[in-house]
Amino acid sequence: MKIALKIGYDGTHFSGSQIQPDKRTVEGALLQALLETEVIKNAEAADLSSSSRTDAGVHSIGQVVTFFTDNPRMAIPRILNSKLPQDVWAWAYAEVPDNFDPRRHAIHRRYRYILNADGYDISKMREAAKLFIGTHNFSNFTKKDKDSPKSTIRKVEKLDIRSHGSVIKIDIVANSYLWNMVRKIVSALSLVGNGTRETAWISKMLDPENYEKGIEPVPAYGLIFVDIKYDPEPEWVIDNYSIKQTNDFYTKEASRLRVISTISEQFIMQPEKDKDLG
Repeated sequence: MKIALKIGYDGTHFSGSQIQPDKRTVEGALLQALLETEVIKNAEAADLSSSSRTDAGVHSIGQVVTFFTDNPRMAIPRILNSKLPQDVWAWAYAEVPDNFDPRRHAIHRRYRYILNADGYDISKMREAAKLFIGTHNFSNFTKKDKDSPKSTIRKVEKLDIRSHGSVIKIDIVANSYLWNMVRKIVSALSLVGNGTRETAWISKMLDPENYEKGIEPVPAYGLIFVDIKYDPEPEWVIDNYSIKQTNDFYTKEASRLRVISTISEQFIMQPEKDKDLG
């Protein structure tokens, strides 16, 4: 039987989601939990597959992974979470057809980037965001390597920017993404927002045949893989106990980090004026 899981993870201490030799990865942690709970007998038979590959430091609340098992009654979130590390958790599951492919059968994916709001003109960023909507050649917005897809044409369905207290939330929905595409789009929007670039520059960047320009991506720690949609959608069974356990942990963690943030601000020392001068 093939099972699909919805999982979340804090990517801070992972070297990405995809299994890599001698690296701590999300798939590696999940595979270990599946083996320890005897949900699977071995990695080869399980044929573990993920809906999207996320880089080191990138987080998720909606990653979908699939695997084959002869023990589906044990393949439920609360059992797996007992063997998973605190920074990765399962929260829903579904039985899916054997030919269900979590990556190829997706119709769209949503990412969110959290940006510190200081120094940005959000109205300029929203104006620039409109230029990304639709089908474009995103060659200037990807990191190329030997495994890069031949086509750099992608369709952005939505790009919403909103202010939320001291941060800006940037939500992007697309059919699929190139490597570093979201982080480079956010980088371009931030350059417009802080006045380094004009909105018209975005149009040039979306015309790589006539204008080729590299751009550095924003840091990975601000990126969250939020959700993925299928048609038809698997019949997800949500594990409310697992969600409560995760919510309780991260409520406490958020409170702790707010204190740490305040303490960090105390370490930013202002130079005292030299009383002997003037």
